[in-house]
Order: sequence, then C-alpha cells, then structure tokens
Amino acid sequence: MEFTNPLIYGVPAFLGLILLELTYSKTHNNKDLYKWKDLFSSLSMGIGSAVIAAFIKIVTIILLFEFVYELFNPIVEGVRTNIMGWESFGYAWYVWILCMLLDDFSYYWFHRQNHMVRFFWAAHIVHHSSDNFNLGTAVRNGWFTILYKPFFYVWIVIIGFSPEMVVVCLGIEALWQFQLHTKYVPKMGIIEKFLNTHTMHQVHHSKNLEYMDKNHGGILNVFDRIFGTWKELDPSIDIEYGVSTPPESYNLWVILTHEYKNIWEDTKKTKNWKHKFMYVFGPPGWSHDGSTKTVKEIRKELKMDT
Repeated sequence: MEFTNPLIYGVPAFLGLILLELTYSKTHNNKDLYKWKDLFSSLSMGIGSAVIAAFIKIVTIILLFEFVYELFNPIVEGVRTNIMGWESFGYAWYVWILCMLLDDFSYYWFHRQNHMVRFFWAAHIVHHSSDNFNLGTAVRNGWFTILYKPFFYVWIVIIGFSPEMVVVCLGIEALWQFQLHTKYVPKMGIIEKFLNTHTMHQVHHSKNLEYMDKNHGGILNVFDRIFGTWKELDPSIDIEYGVSTPPESYNLWVILTHEYKNIWEDTKKTKNWKHKFMYVFGPPGWSHDGSTKTVKEIRKELKMDT
C-alpha cells in the first residue's frame, strides 16, 4: 500500500503561515520578531534541507527501510511474517496509533541525543542558531542531520511496521514540530499535561541555563516527564533564544559548519586520543582541562536542578 507523505501538503502551508505571522508581527508592534537577514538564512536552510531530504528519503526507503523490512519480515507461505514469529503489522487504525507512538518515542531519543552528543549537536545547532523564535526558525534545519536520523527509526520497520507507514508518521511529526515555533499561542490548560506545546518549545529554544537541554519531545511530552527532561515555562523569566556559541554570520556555509570547525579546533588542544574522542562524541561543552563545561557541570556548580 502506498501513501503520500503529508509534508508535500505541509510545505505550502509552512510558507503561508510564515507570511501570516510575519505580517501580523510587523503590524502589531512586534517588529523585532523577524529580522530580514535571519529570515532569509532560515528559508535558504529550509529549501536546501528539503531538496537534500527528498533525495535522502528515497535512499532511506529503498536502501535502508525496504531492505531491513524484507530482511526481518519475509513473506512466508503468502503471509508477511516477522523473524520473531509474529505476523507483520497491517494498516488498521490502531496500528497507525501504535506506529505514531513509537515514532514519537524515537523522535524523543533522536532529538535528545542531538543535544547530548557533540557530533550530532554540530548538525542540530543550525536549528537553534537563530536568536529569534518564530515560524521562520522552524524551517531552519541543518542539512547533515538527515544522514543519520533514519537510524533512530529503523527499529520500527524491523519489528514489522511498513516503511511507508513510518515515513507518513515522520511527516506528521514534522508538521506538529513546525507549528510549535510561535510565541502567539499561550498555555493551553489541560492539553499541557500530555502534549508538547508552544510554550514548552520556547523553553527548548532558550539559552537560559535553567532551560537548556529540556523538552525534547515531539508531539507528546510524556517521555520528557518520564526521563526527567521536562520543564515548564516560567513567565517571570525573560527568555534569551539561540545558542552559547552562535555562528555570528548569516552565511549559509558558516551556519552549517561552524560547530564542526569548533570541534576540529578543540581536538587539536590535546594529543590524548581519549580526549579527542570526547571532544567529538562527548556532551557539548566538555573539555579535558575544564576550560569549558557542560550544561550539567555548570548547573552542578551553581547547585541548580538538573
């Protein structure tokens, strides 16, 4: 069975909503919400990401998802059966719900590792590098994240969900993530108990120390709550958006690669290969001599909640 990726319909909606928010902000005394150079950088990143993603997804479906699906879910006597013995999943409504839940679980860990592993952070930092929080920032996606993201989801295909179903769920996740990037939606009462909302995502994009590395969830916030990374927006705190090591440029190549350059420079500070490894795959901020510190280390020094 074939399905259409919902992002095909989402792209024109994204552009329309960005234009709507941009117009509203400029006419309602919030002229600083969008900065033209920053917006053009974000849109260029989004266009490049979409073009690369289109190619990568073809490779992902054909060479990875389809391959492992056939390998772990062969057809046995006319029935597609998982190698563990159960019949591979079909397309009933409850299967869709289960697949969406597993997709959301995978997104949480994919997103969290993008903040915990510096090599992944070097790709993901692109999305956080703007000091503006708006729908334009939502499409400011790094081009290299797409190369490893599928490996966080392939297990769903392995256990018996069809590749097409997983791709559709990925698209739905992306649609939800896009609309979270706006300040114009306030807290939503009881919905905040289980959904990842706009105010929670403001926390995620903040570089305030108490907010950093929080709220990694996709559609649900339950995994943040379970694994200790959930944080509610405090109206008394003035949020600063962006990152502690910004690219300081609107040049696309600089935005895309500045953290890789920083990693390379850090690895040259030591001849110890364990230290070099940690500069690449350790948490952002780690250093062998204490010259820089991770968020967790800083919070511990200041005796803040982790």
